[in-house]
Amino acid sequence: MLIDNFFGMFLPFLGAILGIFLGKILPLKKNLGMKLILSFSGAFLLAITVFELLPEIYSGSKKSLSIFVMCGILFQIILEFFSKGAEHGHHHTETDENFPLGVWLSLCLHALVEGMPIGTQEELNFGIFVHKIPIGMILFFILDKTNISVNTKWFALIGFSLMSPLGALMMESLKFLDFYRNEITALVVGMLLHIATTILFESTENHSFNIRKLSIIILAVFMAYLL
Repeated sequence: MLIDNFFGMFLPFLGAILGIFLGKILPLKKNLGMKLILSFSGAFLLAITVFELLPEIYSGSKKSLSIFVMCGILFQIILEFFSKGAEHGHHHTETDENFPLGVWLSLCLHALVEGMPIGTQEELNFGIFVHKIPIGMILFFILDKTNISVNTKWFALIGFSLMSPLGALMMESLKFLDFYRNEITALVVGMLLHIATTILFESTENHSFNIRKLSIIILAVFMAYLL
């Protein structure tokens, strides 16, 4: 495995850590810019998926991969039943004394699966890096409002941050997974399509874009195209 490729696979980890850091130093306010960050990440993910991932998985003209794309969409919907939509910006302001196990496990499983193709998908590395910033912030906000110990909070945050690189390492190490690389990538495409489109729809107020959000979305699509 090349050193630069190894570093690239850890970009999602750095994105999550950056999000956690921002969540720690910035208060959770409506004017924080969370909606703009989410809009950028959603548009960037969607553009990467359309420009790079979809053409690749369909380059072999395997129509059966469409089944895996749909399975990815359904799989993400199931995960969000437990995560309560944290992947696309949902968070709750009320204090919960208990560790949010369902939210944490679903976010970790999401990160593990979406990280599997990144060993051979440089563009996806950047997409997930951007995607992890708001998720890292939201997970920090959720855990910060619990009464669990500081060590448990940071163990959960670091554990989540490592999931996408772990998925990539699993794909590189377990040869039977490599045999299904296209199918796994198609599954991830479905997951990302659902998340990205949900973010873009939910980041609007009264189903209308303002100029800042529109500018952020156009910038994200343009940057994804240049990769």
